[in-house]
Amino acid sequence: MSDETPGREPVEEDARIDALEARLKAAREREEQRSSPQQGVDANYRSGNRVLADLLGGILGGLVFGWLFDRLADTAPWGLMVGLFLGIAVAFRNIFRMANTRSDDPPR
Repeated sequence: MSDETPGREPVEEDARIDALEARLKAAREREEQRSSPQQGVDANYRSGNRVLADLLGGILGGLVFGWLFDRLADTAPWGLMVGLFLGIAVAFRNIFRMANTRSDDPPR
């Protein structure tokens, strides 16, 4: 086989090949849309994680500080309960502040 003559004759265009190419193009476009990052979903995921972190941090932080206060001041369960309620109040305050800010506002 020489470089001047092709090994096969060129195939004429067929309607089936055109239809297949159109279906492949449509499938590629759908895959690109499906795999592209979606801003709304990511933002909601981050907001949910922040709410969870605020709740857990406030509750656990209040419990730890209340327990430490109880150990130092010997005030049995009162420091623990006050610390727990203060931690819950701080967590909810942070969540309300986050919910009331617009997404384009810088965090405070």
